Amino acid sequence: MAERFKCVLLFGAPGVGKGTQGKLLASISGFYHCATGDLFRQIDRHTELGKLFYSYSSRGQLVPDDVTVKIWREAIGAHIVLGHYRPHDQILVLDGIPRTPRQAELMDPWIDVLKILDMTCDDQEVMIGRLRRRALEENRHDDADDRVIRNRWQVYENQTRPLLAHYPDALIAVVNATGSPAQVLKAILCQLAPLQIDHFPLSPKGP
Repeated sequence: MAERFKCVLLFGAPGVGKGTQGKLLASISGFYHCATGDLFRQIDRHTELGKLFYSYSSRGQLVPDDVTVKIWREAIGAHIVLGHYRPHDQILVLDGIPRTPRQAELMDPWIDVLKILDMTCDDQEVMIGRLRRRALEENRHDDADDRVIRNRWQVYENQTRPLLAHYPDALIAVVNATGSPAQVLKAILCQLAPLQIDHFPLSPKGP
């Protein structure tokens, strides 16, 4: 089997700022941000895998875990071929996957998880306010409904948060997500900088 990808997981409830921090990390040499939502939006619906994906999503059904992981594997392979992601000198930052305990199991042969950044916020109303503003800014008014937002939180608590039990406690670092993006990034880099030095000490300076 090929060497597993060195990666960190961005973890946390909707609105906690995973996408923001992922993009900030992507601007730093030595990190490659992979957001599952972006991968899904880029799927070619004319391919066999694309047709399978849209057969579920078009009916509003959850895409099975094995299909989700297969899409991720193919996408990562393409990013490597295109030279966007360099596994030998970049830490892969995963945002949005794995999302269930089963996905975590299916991905174990492919990823070497170095750290899990559990982005947390004690004030749920702050996170709900972030989601509401983001939905309105992106003209997704249905998603700005408090009932929709609170349901997303409940789904996260019931289906996603339990996957943390799949990993050793020593890998999990709690990050306070209530500060400014710069403050949160500083806390994240305190966790990730030593990993980068340990695993990719000779990483190139450029992008």
